[in-house]
Amino acid sequence: MSSSTTRQIIWTLLQDLPDDLMDEVADFVQFLRLRHAVPDTAILSESSLAEGWLTPEEDEAWKNL
Repeated sequence: MSSSTTRQIIWTLLQDLPDDLMDEVADFVQFLRLRHAVPDTAILSESSLAEGWLTPEEDEAWKNL
C-alpha cells in the first residue's frame, strides 16, 4: 500500500472517530514518533560514546559478565 493511500485511509478513519478519542490518537502518534526517533539518536552518539567504551580498560572491566 502506498504512503498516500495509507494517509488517506487514516484520514478517513479519523473523520469518523469520536472527539473524545482524538487525544488518545494524538498520544499514540507522538509515541510512535518518539519511539522511532530514539535509534537515530543512538546512532548519532555511537562514535562519541565509542571513544570511552572501546578501550582495553573497559574490556577488562566487562570480561566476566
